[in-house]
Amino acid sequence: MHAAATAPALAPPVLLPLCLPTGAGSSARPRRAAVRCELAAASASSAAPAAAPGSVAAPRWAQTTVVIPPQRRGCHIITHKIMHAIRIDLSEFKCGLAHLFLHHTSASLTLNENYDPDVQTDTETFLSRIVPEGPSAPWRHTIEGSDDMPAHIKSSMFGCALTIPITDGRLNMGTWQGIWLCEHRDYATPRTIVITLSGI
Repeated sequence: MHAAATAPALAPPVLLPLCLPTGAGSSARPRRAAVRCELAAASASSAAPAAAPGSVAAPRWAQTTVVIPPQRRGCHIITHKIMHAIRIDLSEFKCGLAHLFLHHTSASLTLNENYDPDVQTDTETFLSRIVPEGPSAPWRHTIEGSDDMPAHIKSSMFGCALTIPITDGRLNMGTWQGIWLCEHRDYATPRTIVITLSGI
């Protein structure tokens, strides 16, 4: 009889960092520490019993709703408001995704500069110039005001949803990225955002 062939030993997995800082030259802006998403494999010498072949960690889900008070027309950083609402649930996730969904058609969500407020002002200037507004604008939908149809167009330009990776209980965004709520109406109402967390 032939002896059973022995399977070759597998090399241990290499864990790579996901968010390494890049050189910033002489920038005076504050640095944010990089975060990593590492799912450690059990070592051969571990006393814990080996997991059954094909088993995976049970997924987690969490969902919350945030209501942002009425904002003036323009772009507003709401990162801290979002983090305050999800901080407890977020800490339970090792690796996953955060999905933000805005319940409105005249505002939008986007990720952009979190340091220089001039970027917010310049973005609003761009939106106002590229989407015409007022009596000379060609829009037929004016029943809700002359700023309403332009607000719908701007909402579709940026969109109403964001997906952000979760790493070690944190939103794994770039150093200069912040969550923006862009308000496109002159007289805003409260804005509702549903945040869904999923992962392990």
